[in-house]
Amino acid sequence: MNDLFSKIEQIEQSLQQEFEAINDFIFRHPELGGEEYISVKYLTDVLSQYGFEITMPYCDLDTAFRAEFGDREETKIAFLAEYDALKGMGEKGEPAHGCGHNWIAASSVGAAIVLSQLKDEFKGQIVVLGTPAEETFGAKVDMVERGAFDDIDIVIQGHLGNENILNTQAMAMNSLEFRFTGKPAHAAAYPYNGVNALDAVQLTFAGVNALRQHIRPEARIHGIVSNGGAAANIIPDQAACKLTMRASSSSYLEEITQKVKNCAKGAALMTGTTMEYGKFENSFLDMVNIPSLQEIMKEGLTKAGIENLLEEEVEPKGSTDIGNVSYQCPTSYVQLDVEGDEPFLAHEQSAVSLSNSSYAMKKLHQAIQAFAYTGLYLFLNEKKIEEIKEEHQKILAKKGGKSCENKE
Repeated sequence: MNDLFSKIEQIEQSLQQEFEAINDFIFRHPELGGEEYISVKYLTDVLSQYGFEITMPYCDLDTAFRAEFGDREETKIAFLAEYDALKGMGEKGEPAHGCGHNWIAASSVGAAIVLSQLKDEFKGQIVVLGTPAEETFGAKVDMVERGAFDDIDIVIQGHLGNENILNTQAMAMNSLEFRFTGKPAHAAAYPYNGVNALDAVQLTFAGVNALRQHIRPEARIHGIVSNGGAAANIIPDQAACKLTMRASSSSYLEEITQKVKNCAKGAALMTGTTMEYGKFENSFLDMVNIPSLQEIMKEGLTKAGIENLLEEEVEPKGSTDIGNVSYQCPTSYVQLDVEGDEPFLAHEQSAVSLSNSSYAMKKLHQAIQAFAYTGLYLFLNEKKIEEIKEEHQKILAKKGGKSCENKE
C-alpha cells in the first residue's frame, strides 16, 4: 500500500491544477439548491473527459447525476459531490459558497479521477454521485428513498471545518409547519365573532418554550412565524409557524417531535381553531460512523500529512442529509481543518473567504490523496468491505434501525 500511495500522490500532483480549477469554477459560479445547472454541466464534462459514463438527470432530480467508471458487477465505492451555494452570502446579497461545497465537489471528483488512473490495479466501480440542495431540502434523502445507494458498498465524503474530525457527528432533524384555521372578524367592531388563528401560533411557541426546560441540553427546537395573518384590523383566520427539532439520536428526535405536536394540538384546543401540519423539509437522520472504516480513512489522512485527528465523538453542531446515507450504507464523512488565517465557520463570511483560498487548496490535495487511498485500499480488500458491512448492521441494530420518516 505504501507503493500504491506513492502512485496516488504522483497522479494527484500531476493533476493539481485541474483539481484547483474545479474548486475555483464552482466557487465562482454559485447556484442555489436545485438550480445548480452550470455546476453540474461543468462537473459532468470533466468526468466525461476521464472516461466516466454519465447519467443525468438522476433520481428524477434535474441537478443530480451519477458518473461511473470501471466494472459494473464489482464492488462500488461512491464519492459524493455537493455544489449548492448559500443564499445572500455574497458581497451584494447574491448567493455564495459559505459552506465550502465547491471544495466538496473538487475533493470528491478529484479522488474519483485519481482512482480511475489506477484502474489496472483493482476490480471495482468508481462512482461519483452529484447530490444537490444539501442546504435546503436535502436531496440525498430523496436519492436514498429512490434507490440511488442500493448498489453502493461504501460512501466517502469530506467537509471543511475548524478541526480534523474523523467521526463527524450530525443531529437528526425534523421540520414541521403547523397551520391553524380560525374565523375572521373585524378586530374593532366584532372581535368576539372571530376565532384567532394567530393566538394558536403564539400559544404553540409558549408551549415549546416551556418544553425546552425538559429536553436534553444537546437537543434544539427553533422556529419562525410563517403566516401571521392578513391585516392588523382583521382577526386572523389563517396563521402558521415552522418549527425545526434536532437531537443527537433519531429515536430521541421522535420523542421531542411528538411533544411539539402536542403543544400545537393543545394550542388549537385552547383557541378553538383547527390544526394541520406537514413537513416543509426532508427529515435528516443522525450520523452512523463505522470504526473499522474510519481506521482506514485515518491511515489515508495520515499518509497525506493530516495530523491532530480527533477520534472521539464531538458534539454535533448541525444536521446534514448524509446522515440518511450513513443509515443506508457504510459512510466515511470527515471534517478537515482548513488551517487558515482565521477560523472556518460554516455559513459565515469566514467560510466564503476561505473556501477558495490557498489554505483550502492545500487541504484539497491532501483530501484527494487520502480519499483515493481509502478507496483503493477497500477495492483491494473485499473481505474488509464485508467486515465493515457487518459492523454497520450491528450498529444499526443497536440504534433500533431507521426512525425518521419523510411522509408526514
